[in-house]
Amino acid sequence: MAHAPSRAGRVVVLFVSLTVALGVLLILSVGLGQMGITPAEVLGSILNRLGLGVLPGPAHPNAESALWAVRMPRLLLAAMVGAALATGGVLMQGVFGNPLAEPGVIGVSSGAAVGACTVIVLGVNTLGTWTAVVAAFIGGLITTAVAYSTARQEGRTEVVTLVLTGVAVNAVAGAIIAFLTFLGDTSAREEIVFWQLGSLNGTRWEHVLVAAPVIVLGVAAAGLFARRLDLLALGERPARHLGVDVERLRIVVIVGVAVLTSAAVAFCGVIAFVGLVVPHLIRMLVGPGHAVLLPASALGGAVLLLAADLAARTVVPYADLPIGMLTALVGGPFFFYLIRRTRRGAGGWS
Repeated sequence: MAHAPSRAGRVVVLFVSLTVALGVLLILSVGLGQMGITPAEVLGSILNRLGLGVLPGPAHPNAESALWAVRMPRLLLAAMVGAALATGGVLMQGVFGNPLAEPGVIGVSSGAAVGACTVIVLGVNTLGTWTAVVAAFIGGLITTAVAYSTARQEGRTEVVTLVLTGVAVNAVAGAIIAFLTFLGDTSAREEIVFWQLGSLNGTRWEHVLVAAPVIVLGVAAAGLFARRLDLLALGERPARHLGVDVERLRIVVIVGVAVLTSAAVAFCGVIAFVGLVVPHLIRMLVGPGHAVLLPASALGGAVLLLAADLAARTVVPYADLPIGMLTALVGGPFFFYLIRRTRRGAGGWS
């Protein structure tokens, strides 16, 4: 009788598969568009940039500009945003101790959108390119604090209260954004609509250079919490006995998630459910250990958002669909499934 593959074997297969999928998606996506560029030409262009003239570059005279000025920054930002949102989802689920926590579900993304939309309407540009990021961070941190303090009762976080608080926070944030839309001029309204739908259209290298250090450092730093999150999964009391400062851990992680989320959505708007779908799929494959779950989810988030962006650019000819709409179409039904599964497993919520 054939034996099931060991967990270590599944982990290796998963990381190799995700890495290959990420590379293949990047090469294919960067070549697809109104100006088609073959994978061989894409590889040739990349190698030429690295000083290795092994393969010929694109034949079309404008192909290099399309690759490096338009498509490459968009795809790199998509990969980073997906990694940030998926990592944020893992951290939220770990510190809240329930499978329904996710930056978008409890209102972090909508709070970040309120912060960014506020500076858009008011015309604030004090910090230059960083203004929207800082405003999004403040908005996301405020909504996270509201959701956490409301759901926290008698030393534990109630699942139902957390989800209901997220519904309320998202509703209030939506109302504020609607009011800002009413106040703004035509240009501001177009930017706000972009924020609500979520899109990577118009991404520039400047955006990538601003978001990259925050996201890369945030995703890397998340690994430092892996052991403490594993201990917290045993319960708050056992975690405290094992030396974990639970409240401090929660506060630090919440701030980190707000930073990751604000950097992720500052240039592409609200993209929901990535942090809910990816961690659960990875957890089903390799288990709940955060040392593997965090980096695997980051890779999975990057793959998912690259795939979603590819679909957004190619499903409808000569149109660029909102990427947030596509992730919601996939994530929404998955969220319903997760709620039903959680209720069955818990025998109903109290």
